[in-house]
Amino acid sequence: MEKPIVDKIFEILSHKNQNPTTELVYKNGFTLLVTVILSAQATDVSVNIATKPLFEWCDTPEQMVCLGEEGLKKYIKSIGLFNHKAKHIIALSKRLINHYNSSVPNSFEALLQLPGVGRKTANVLLNCLFNQPTIAVDTHVFRVAKRIGLAKGTTPEKVENELLKIIDLKWRRHAHHWLILHGRYICKARNPNCTACPIKAYCAYYQESAKA
Repeated sequence: MEKPIVDKIFEILSHKNQNPTTELVYKNGFTLLVTVILSAQATDVSVNIATKPLFEWCDTPEQMVCLGEEGLKKYIKSIGLFNHKAKHIIALSKRLINHYNSSVPNSFEALLQLPGVGRKTANVLLNCLFNQPTIAVDTHVFRVAKRIGLAKGTTPEKVENELLKIIDLKWRRHAHHWLILHGRYICKARNPNCTACPIKAYCAYYQESAKA
């Protein structure tokens, strides 16, 4: 896709929401990290419901370690893969205490060393917590970017690299949030609402559908 078209897409998406952010509810860097890990293969709504009572008194690595794996499971058992996620959260809490003075590191490499943290989670933390122009590729971003025609990659990392190359720096700080929101509310997986889509004139999927 040509750069002027990419710019136009993000110009339009930015009109509706100039400063988008995650819909996960958090209190600090540590709780953001916990919510992002829990959100894998789960909705933000379900994560927010589970973490509301959890974060009322447990919002530091030390408190999480004291709660323990079994205690944490009681709060997050409604979330998919909660057993593995609880194990990772307790392990990363210990690592934050022992290596980072209980703070979330602002290095991509350091974040990847935390149990349960992959590229998407690391990029979300750098973007939301440290205001870095990273692009986190979740299922919404992966689907929407390919459907629109912004990327062709077959893996999240390949799509991430394509988006970093094609999206101008002026849009990059909020780009993945715009794509997530677009995918969540308009460009849905099974039934994309092309009628309500503000960028359909620039969308490869819509153009192909119109020809059919």
